[in-house]
Amino acid sequence: MRISPKLLSRTTAFLHDLLTIPIAWFGAYFFRFNFEGIPEPYLGKAVAILPMLLLLQGGVYWYFGLYRGIWRYASVPDLIRITKAVITGVALSTIAIFLLTRLESVPRSVFILYPIFLLLLLGGPRFIYRFYKDHRMFTATGQKVLVVGAGAAGEMLIRDLLRDSSHAYTPVAIVDDDRKKLGKDIHGVTVAGSTNEIQDIVDKYEVDTVIVAVPSASSSVMRRIVEQCELTNITLRTLPRMEDLLTGRVGLQQIRSIAIDDLLGRDPVRLDWKAINLGLTGKRILISGAGGSIGSELCRQIARLVPLELLLLEHSEFNLFTIEQEIINRFTGVKIRTCLIDVTDEVAVTRLFEKYRPDVVFHAAAYKHVPLLQHQIREATFNNIMGTRVIANAASTAKVDSFVLISTDKAVNPTNVMGVTKRVAEIYCQNMNNKSSTRFITVRFGNVLGSAGSVVPIFKKQIEAGGPVTVTHPDITRYFMTIPEACQLIMQSAVVGEGGEIYVLDMGEPIKITYLAEQMIRLSGFEPGIDIEIKYTGLRPGEKMYEELFHESEDLKHTRHDKILLSKHRAVIWSDLDDMLDQLGKACMTYDKTGIRAILLQLVPEWHEASPPIEPRVLQRDDHATSTDPMTSR
Repeated sequence: MRISPKLLSRTTAFLHDLLTIPIAWFGAYFFRFNFEGIPEPYLGKAVAILPMLLLLQGGVYWYFGLYRGIWRYASVPDLIRITKAVITGVALSTIAIFLLTRLESVPRSVFILYPIFLLLLLGGPRFIYRFYKDHRMFTATGQKVLVVGAGAAGEMLIRDLLRDSSHAYTPVAIVDDDRKKLGKDIHGVTVAGSTNEIQDIVDKYEVDTVIVAVPSASSSVMRRIVEQCELTNITLRTLPRMEDLLTGRVGLQQIRSIAIDDLLGRDPVRLDWKAINLGLTGKRILISGAGGSIGSELCRQIARLVPLELLLLEHSEFNLFTIEQEIINRFTGVKIRTCLIDVTDEVAVTRLFEKYRPDVVFHAAAYKHVPLLQHQIREATFNNIMGTRVIANAASTAKVDSFVLISTDKAVNPTNVMGVTKRVAEIYCQNMNNKSSTRFITVRFGNVLGSAGSVVPIFKKQIEAGGPVTVTHPDITRYFMTIPEACQLIMQSAVVGEGGEIYVLDMGEPIKITYLAEQMIRLSGFEPGIDIEIKYTGLRPGEKMYEELFHESEDLKHTRHDKILLSKHRAVIWSDLDDMLDQLGKACMTYDKTGIRAILLQLVPEWHEASPPIEPRVLQRDDHATSTDPMTSR
């Protein structure tokens, strides 16, 4: 019969601890008689008492769980258990010996020496074994690691690195910006300085890898750390961000490369999940554009809240099938219904709302690619404006509780067709709120990292192809947000909105696209301007240099959520707006592009053409060395 290693280990430990009893017992006698031998009748009495000691003390050992702890990880809780077991066992033994012998031929000093020897014999081997194992970890060959962060995550990371049986990483130093921690040790690893001293510490300790163990670090802190590490030309790794650490353990399996999200994201979003649950759980929710980047993430986030039913409206058969299969596989308890419908199909949309009566609608369906839509004004207008009108009217007729229009910063002072169509959609929904019992809410935000057709996947493909990475202008900036973060703030806005508002998501500071390109190249292991060129191609048709999140005439206010700002809409005469949209619909049906443009200009007089593009050029080595961008200067 094969004995399990776990049982064998416990049995061995138990036998070791039983052996400590006679050693400690007779050791106390030898110490009492100055190591000159135990005279009679003391020796005979000691031998007679021993079986009872083994029974009582051994039972107490097992009761106090001395074998729940593993010797390799012996620590203070183990020492406390040992102390309790010794005191309890000695107390019971003393009472038993007194009752049996009245302490005749039993020296009183033995009852003081015996527990001391037991503590030493039980605790000593455990901590010696741990010291031996830890010493082997410190002397093991592997990549020398500098840990950034001396907090809880850093402590757990160092502990896991030291315990890793492969010895792939050996922590040699820590950096932390808390000066109170300077010079202190964590598991034998010293806090050697601050993050500003990374380069010097890397040289001093011959570091091979830097691991950032600050899950709550803001993107500005991450950028500063990355810039310090770039000067050293060594590998940089990190732990997940705080919102991704769903478990209490920080292990080797969670160490990953720095991603562009770490540098462009912001502080973790703190949501009012109680309000979101109250507003969406158990409701019938419809998401248009359900197969797109934002729509599909909304499906995932809302599916976790267990809605009564999830209606997925999408005109792409493939995208609809893809998101349907994902929701079915990941959220088995959620009832979903797929609707292969174009939002401009008034008959189909109206029938859908009449039949299923959703409680909340998230309208994410839209054409969004700026350069492509510049020459597709009729298609952009028909989908983004007339489609929004169709689904908004259907929602109002069906007395939907909340209708959330997902808009864009490009709708503010638009310079392109995409932006102006989204601005008209905003105007319609904001003013529809005054004509309907449905709460119409608009949520406006900037670029979403990783969304289909966005700059990040485009740059990634260009880097994989060996370059060049194309940027339209050296000074162009954009706001960025991760897809999950954007969707969570959309849901938050849906439950706090009273109707008629434009909620502007706080996108942090705008990021230079040149900086984004440079960092993506570096994170791929290359040097911009040397290994991979950055080519400036000139502004594309309708493209802005700087995006805006709200119009100067919009009264921007804070809300109870620190990441959501409120912009009051500009009211228009409803009859005029409705008539102009009727005309716009007729112009679309007759393919009158000139008429479409004229009506859009009436509706959005601030619409103007973007600045002319610059001459294309390529970022060379000298350009990189003389960059004046504060985010890229070294």
